[in-house]
Amino acid sequence: MATRSKSSAAGDEANDPGAAPYGNFMNYYTFNPPENRLSLIPPTLLRDLSLVHGDAQQRSLILDVGCNSGELSVAVYKHLVREPACREEAGEREVHLLGFDLDQVLIQRAQQNNPLPANVSFVLLDATEDTRLLQEHLARHGCSRFHLCLCLAVTMWVHLNHGDDGLLQLLSRLASISQHLLLEAQPWKCYRSAARRLRKLGRSDFDHFKSLRIRGDVAQRAREHLERHCDMELVQSFGSTAWDRELLLFRRSGD
Repeated sequence: MATRSKSSAAGDEANDPGAAPYGNFMNYYTFNPPENRLSLIPPTLLRDLSLVHGDAQQRSLILDVGCNSGELSVAVYKHLVREPACREEAGEREVHLLGFDLDQVLIQRAQQNNPLPANVSFVLLDATEDTRLLQEHLARHGCSRFHLCLCLAVTMWVHLNHGDDGLLQLLSRLASISQHLLLEAQPWKCYRSAARRLRKLGRSDFDHFKSLRIRGDVAQRAREHLERHCDMELVQSFGSTAWDRELLLFRRSGD
């Protein structure tokens, strides 16, 4: 893994997005706006998953992995959750979203620009290291798992920086704390592009790129791991984004 700081290098990235080897792009949503995913996700998703109806004191928790500067997190919340007054009238649960990223600059930006601080929060966290903070968050809300976990365009960066084992460990870890998992895995062509951009900048290649055994259809390999080893099952595909990335919804078997 690279030894340079994981904080965004604003000056470098202004010249080339390859300057963000962890996927921590400073202006990510200018070239991949939230609408690219939201257009595929039904606004009734939480209701369809039976995550919003019930005791008004209960809460539904959403986790956004690798939330960057938070624009998509907030947009997802607004897309899936109606106004608080409407929810109270309907006797629906409160919904809280927690977003995290390993980049301190991006998290600070997310916190500063957050228009929904009562329902959406952001923390600094590297999911490949210590996730006790997530367990503490669940315990604080009286839940054993997040009801919906979003892992969107994150897997490639974990894979490139932590290898095959790192990717599979991330999937296992997220599955263990999630009732439903919405996964968007980058296809192999994105790996080649990321490596090419890094080399173009004169930097060393990703530590694990040449030694990866999981190649080709990465989304299929992720699905196989989730189904065979994580007690998850694929329940729906919402189609592919403009970048040819399929949105796959998994749930814990038996739920």
